Amino acid sequence: MGNLLCCVQVDQSTVAIKERFGKFEDVLDPGCHFLPWCLGSQVSGHLSLRLQQLDVRCETKTKDNVFVTVVASIQYRALADRASDAFYRLSNTRTQIQAYVFDVIRASVPKLLLDDVFEQKNEIAKAVEDELEKAMSAYGYEIVQTLIVDIEPDEHVKRAMNEINAAARLRLAANEKAEAEKIVQIKRAEGDAEAKYLAGLGIARQRQAIVDGLRDSVLGFSVNVPGTTAKDVLDMVLITQYFDTMKEIGATSKSSAVFIPHGPGAVRDVVEQVRDGLLQASTQHHPSHL
Repeated sequence: MGNLLCCVQVDQSTVAIKERFGKFEDVLDPGCHFLPWCLGSQVSGHLSLRLQQLDVRCETKTKDNVFVTVVASIQYRALADRASDAFYRLSNTRTQIQAYVFDVIRASVPKLLLDDVFEQKNEIAKAVEDELEKAMSAYGYEIVQTLIVDIEPDEHVKRAMNEINAAARLRLAANEKAEAEKIVQIKRAEGDAEAKYLAGLGIARQRQAIVDGLRDSVLGFSVNVPGTTAKDVLDMVLITQYFDTMKEIGATSKSSAVFIPHGPGAVRDVVEQVRDGLLQASTQHHPSHL
């Protein structure tokens, strides 16, 4: 019906290319336009002004001979004031953009190591955008933004990189674990040394207390019982302690079997050994008696 009435409708965000007898005449903006077809006027085509996106996958090689696939996302649109150039000068816009992307990526990535490709992807995107902007502006297109959205090394390379990373993390964990065990062992050794030191002090004080107690008992008994010597009292005290010890060992239900040489001679030997030890300890504690 529109053609019969010589009217044509152009949708929003779109322009129409008007020709007369096959020659470009005008660009029709969105809306309704009178187009007398009988006078040779016609719409040759429509051009979208909307933002478009093209994803380009480009395989190339890095400086360290690793093949990678770089995925670039190109956002572009046609300029309304240069619609005729965008419509007539390019037959396939997407193919043209893809060719420029291939050219820039394959010229930039081979100069970089694999790790640098990941670190400098913004610089690669900027180089692609600058080259596209310079080339496509002559054809009536604007490059809005260029992004490097993905960098995919070869599968074997990715597996090797993951193994290297895993090995490094395991080595770090092993070092941390060894350091922790070292600290625990040092603290345990320090605790054992401190415990042994304190135990030694306790034993020394215990022995000194025994010596002092026995000496006081001997002196008190010698004073209260005339005619007894210190040696007689000490022998009696030691024999009493000896039998008390035997009694305690026998009375303890959880005691293991203990074999002790027993007899009159054995008791005398024990008494002499204990007396000698006590006298030596008393001498060391009171050196002024020498």
